[in-house]
Amino acid sequence: MSNEFQYDVLIIGSGASGLGLALQLPESYRIAVLSKADLTSGSTYQAQGGVAAVMDNSDSTHAHIEDTITAGANLSRRDAVTFTIEHGKESIDWLIKQGVPFTRNGDEYHLTKEGGHSHRRIIHSADATGQAIQRTLIQRAIDSDNIDLFEDRIAVDLITRHKLNLATNHCIGAYVLDNKSGHVDVFKASSVVLATGGVSKAYLYTSNPDGASGDGIAMAWRAGCRVGNLEFNQFHPTCLYHPQAKSFLITEAVRGEGGKLRLPDGSRFMDKFDERGELAPRDVVARAIDHEMKRLGCDCLFLDISHKSDKFIKEHFPTIYERCLSFGIDITKEPIPVVPAAHYTCGGIMTNQQGMTDVEGLYAIGETAFTGLHGANRLASNSLLECIVYASSAAKHIVNNHQTSDELPDIPAWDESQVTNSDEDVIIAHNWDELRRFMWDYVGIVRTTKRLQRAKHRADLLQQEIGEYYSNYKVSRDLLELRNLAVVSDLIIRCAMQRKESRGLHFTLDYPEKLARARDTILTPINYEWH
Repeated sequence: MSNEFQYDVLIIGSGASGLGLALQLPESYRIAVLSKADLTSGSTYQAQGGVAAVMDNSDSTHAHIEDTITAGANLSRRDAVTFTIEHGKESIDWLIKQGVPFTRNGDEYHLTKEGGHSHRRIIHSADATGQAIQRTLIQRAIDSDNIDLFEDRIAVDLITRHKLNLATNHCIGAYVLDNKSGHVDVFKASSVVLATGGVSKAYLYTSNPDGASGDGIAMAWRAGCRVGNLEFNQFHPTCLYHPQAKSFLITEAVRGEGGKLRLPDGSRFMDKFDERGELAPRDVVARAIDHEMKRLGCDCLFLDISHKSDKFIKEHFPTIYERCLSFGIDITKEPIPVVPAAHYTCGGIMTNQQGMTDVEGLYAIGETAFTGLHGANRLASNSLLECIVYASSAAKHIVNNHQTSDELPDIPAWDESQVTNSDEDVIIAHNWDELRRFMWDYVGIVRTTKRLQRAKHRADLLQQEIGEYYSNYKVSRDLLELRNLAVVSDLIIRCAMQRKESRGLHFTLDYPEKLARARDTILTPINYEWH
């Protein structure tokens, strides 16, 4: 039996951006927050390093702005960078007020340094900052009387007035699969917020949780929103290489605190690629590791922090120490085997500084959004900062432009009368594997025009197959994620094919030089779906 729910604000996504926005709306608002699995299943919970913000008198917003623009290969939008960083301190203060237990050094908060930063400005909670933030915000939401938290709910598609054959393209809700019952419910709201994270699950190797399938980007595209700069997929240089270690990241802070990258023979190599060595931006380090692995034909390289004292390692990196030890790796005595892995989506749904998209009533915040902050490469620990800054600005805009949900039109229930239960789920599994493999092989760390053309051909065929499957069978989480991954993978490929240069995270052997003028890659849905 399907249900209909009505709220003032519907937030799709339960990470730092989604919960951060919910907690900054008035208590008089009725708010729904949807999570695809449990409330800790997203990327926020797995974030280790910290939040970048100017917290020390020896630092300055100007320095943080310039570090961000440099890391972004001069493609970052200066107004977006300035807006984000100037609101950094107040965002940290808000998190502290919520009760996030950031690590202290005496009376002061301990600040660490990461690749690309000119100062120590990363405030953190040991090496599990995302976990500390997520747990705190979840508890605050649970304690709130006006926020309803829904787990195991997967958005199928957005509902706009256009889809109901009404005049304006205002977003008024979403169809949402209840993963436990198998029914698709209607969630109505006058404001809808996409806080669904990135699309790194499009790649075979990723540091991201299983839910990072680009759902928000795909739904927004189908609703008529522009997307931009999706060719810039950040590959984190150091993911733990072990057959049982699924998606475990070795934080950038290990290199920030003196960790050295080594070849299998124990020799260092980063100084050959960049004068900043291990503290070079992530794209430089990831390409260097990829180059050395291919040159030597080895499965992994190594990150060594064992020259630091046992006490230092266990205090600064307790999560990494325990996790590696569970796999028989004692990082106080031996190096950590690492490989690059897809980590962060720098592009996304185009928004302004209030999180507004091209569709009225629809907002996008966090990793799913393209604000202009990250440019061609994200500076370490700017992502959690972006989540909180834009959660705040979007919340203020929603309040200042709030329309009563009582005026929303009737929405028809989800029609599944023409579909049947699938007895061929092997097709989904096969297509999922094929997509992630050709994205890794053809649209990975190093690209060529021919590789992108091959990927585009396969993406077209997959979308056709998935479209036919979607039309004939009842929806499931696996099918919805595959459908969205195929859409966003195609958008990534199209963005990559348009960029005739190498800049930041987009490196192509056919256009190895950087163009004199930095431009965004914007895609506009000409014939987007209205039904």
